[in-house]
Amino acid sequence: MNEKPIVGITMGDPAGNGPEITVKALAHADIYDRCRPIVVGDAKMIEQAAGFVGRSDITVHRCEKVSDAVFTPGTIDVLHMDLIADVKAFPIGQVSVEGGNAAFQCVKKVIELAMAGEVDATCTNALNKEAMNKALEYYHGEKSDGYTHFDGHTEIYATYTNTKKYTMMLAHHDLRVVHVSTHVSLREACDRVKKARVLEVIEIADRACRDMGIENPKVAVAGLNPHCGENGLFGTEEIEEIKPAIEAAKAEGIQAVGPIPPDSVFSEALGGWYDIVVCMYHDQGHIPLKTVGFVYDREKQAWKAVEGVNVTLGLPIIRTSVDHGTGFALAGKGTSNELSLVNAIDYAIRMTNGRQA
Repeated sequence: MNEKPIVGITMGDPAGNGPEITVKALAHADIYDRCRPIVVGDAKMIEQAAGFVGRSDITVHRCEKVSDAVFTPGTIDVLHMDLIADVKAFPIGQVSVEGGNAAFQCVKKVIELAMAGEVDATCTNALNKEAMNKALEYYHGEKSDGYTHFDGHTEIYATYTNTKKYTMMLAHHDLRVVHVSTHVSLREACDRVKKARVLEVIEIADRACRDMGIENPKVAVAGLNPHCGENGLFGTEEIEEIKPAIEAAKAEGIQAVGPIPPDSVFSEALGGWYDIVVCMYHDQGHIPLKTVGFVYDREKQAWKAVEGVNVTLGLPIIRTSVDHGTGFALAGKGTSNELSLVNAIDYAIRMTNGRQA
């Protein structure tokens, strides 16, 4: 690859800490050694955020199109979208229709840029699902192509890229987890553990690892029930759905292993036994990842580290994201940790380079 990849970064919900951590992340000059970042959002909010974090020395460069960007350390290129009418009156740290619409429009725009080949990868800050859906309903779908509800980023990306087979991956360094289901009730999640879907996620996980340069990855598959059901004693999903999916994956040449009891598979993965873990539902994967990625300093009563990356797999474009919410309680204080966004940008770079190699 001759040129550094262009990474489009959404500002997230402007009422949250997305604009602030964006300024902090792009203040890391070394990011410009690895990619060409451009923010998609309202430049006025990025300028305000620079003040919140004490970086008034940084120049916010408004762009009408990606080709206007200068990609220079000390300057943040923003593909400007005039989304917030009055910055001073805008309610920081609160759910609002204006904020929800702004976050949605930024996501929609960055997807358009990626599908058109104007950016090589996309990286998203957090949006607030309540605010976004309030906005979609408020405008009766007029600003969202008729859609009045989305569960989150993943579903927006799937819709606007016309993707049917996809899943979420969370990563913290070399611990990676993917999910058979995500934003559904636990009762429904159990019903979704079917051979076809488990096999589909195993295949996506294997392909994702290869995109990141991992040759012949080993894919661990977690069980659903305690102790994997003890041979059907308390649950038969492992016998009837999960194991057949693993055998089918092996027949395709994938190094799939399992089912493995959920209470041991993650420590084994951390030990380097596996390259990625297929989880059966949202919290099965999120809890271990966030336990190692989020570190709270009890003495300082502050988060020491908020690390982790969210990646949507199965898309025709690259999408990575921070692994935390909008941080409304921290918004405007300038104290939010930017490491998750830095890691998300790095993952986007890594995946772009892997695909183009």
